[in-house]
Amino acid sequence: MGNKKRFIVSGGGTGGHIFPAISIAKAIMRIDPNAEIMFVGAHGRMEMEKVPAAGFKIIGLPIQGLQRSSIFKNISFLPKLLISLFKCRSIIKEFKPDAVIGVGGYASAPLLRTAQRMGIPTLIQEQNSYAGVTNKWLSRNANCICVAYDGMEKFFPKDKIVFTGNPVRQDLQSLTASATDATNFFGLNPNLRTVLVVGGSLGARTINDSIVANLDLLLKQRIQIIWQTGKIYYDKVLTEVAKSNVENQQNLHIYQFINRMDLAYTAADVIVSRAGAGTISELCLVGKPTILVPSPNVAEDHQTKNAQALTQRGAAVMVPDSEAVASIGDKIKMMLENDDKMVSMRIKMREMGIKNSDELIANEVFKLIKK
Repeated sequence: MGNKKRFIVSGGGTGGHIFPAISIAKAIMRIDPNAEIMFVGAHGRMEMEKVPAAGFKIIGLPIQGLQRSSIFKNISFLPKLLISLFKCRSIIKEFKPDAVIGVGGYASAPLLRTAQRMGIPTLIQEQNSYAGVTNKWLSRNANCICVAYDGMEKFFPKDKIVFTGNPVRQDLQSLTASATDATNFFGLNPNLRTVLVVGGSLGARTINDSIVANLDLLLKQRIQIIWQTGKIYYDKVLTEVAKSNVENQQNLHIYQFINRMDLAYTAADVIVSRAGAGTISELCLVGKPTILVPSPNVAEDHQTKNAQALTQRGAAVMVPDSEAVASIGDKIKMMLENDDKMVSMRIKMREMGIKNSDELIANEVFKLIKK
C-alpha cells in the first residue's frame, strides 16, 4: 500500500450533504493527487447516484433514519443499524483509511462511530447553525469539528471547533459572469429589476404557492421573475399561472431546474429562497438581498435557526412558512422600494461569506493525519 493516503467520506441523503462532501473530496485530491478516497452512503439514497457521477467509488449501507411519524416504521431500524456497524468495521479494516470525514446523513453515524472505536482520526463537518443530535453525540470522540456559524461551542467542545464555512459550488466562489451574460441567457429585459425564486433542487411547495398567490401584485411592479419550481411542481405551476390571467406574464421565466445558478444569481436584485445550510453559504458569497422562507419539515427546525443567524445581523429577511402565501408579495415589494436597505443587506451578506471552505476543511484533514 506504500505511503498513499486514504480517506473515507461518509454521509448524504440530500444534495445539501452530498455536494459539500464531493467538494471536500475534490479539495483533498487537489492537495494530494495520489490520495485515495472512498465514500460510504446509504442504500437507495441520492449519494449512490451522485457520487459515482463525480468520479468516486461508494459503498452503500442498509442504514435508515428513525421515523418520527410512525413507530412501526422503526421495526427494522435496529437490525439495519447492527448490520451497518458490522459492515463499517469490515470496510475500515479492508480500506485502512488515515482519516474519516462525516458530513451528516444516515451513513455518517455508524461509520464515524466505528472509526472512533478503531482509533481512526475523525472530522465532522457541521453545516447548520443548530447541530443535530447525531453530530453532538459523535463530537465527544471526534478530533476536529468544522463549522459554518459562530457560537457552536454550545453544541461542541470548544477546543475541537474550527471555523471553515460550508463548501459551495466552484462556479459560485466568485461570480465572474456579466449582467449582459445573464440577461442574454434568460432572455431578460435589462430595464426591469429581477427577482430570483428558488426552493432548492427539488423545489418548495410553499414558495411556489406564495408566488402564484401574489402574481398580480408582483407583476404590477416593474420586475421580472426567474423562477425555479422544482421538477415535481413545474407542470402545476405552469397550469396555475395560465389560469391566473394576470398581465405581463412575459416577465415570468419559469424553469424546472436552473443549471446556471451563477447567471441566475448575477441577474438577481432580490432572491426568495429556502434556508438550507448550503444555500445560505451560497447566498452569503453572492451577497444579494434575500427573503428566506425556512422549511418547517426538517430535523430540529434547523432552517429557521440558519435564517435567524442572518436576520439577527440584518443580512436577510425571514418569512415563516405559514405566513408566506399571505405576505411574500408585500415583502418583495417593500424590499425593492428600499434601496438603502438593499445596499446594507448586500454588505452584511458578503461579510458572512467564506471562500474556499472546501480547501480549509481538507487542510484540517491533513493536519489530523500529521498529528
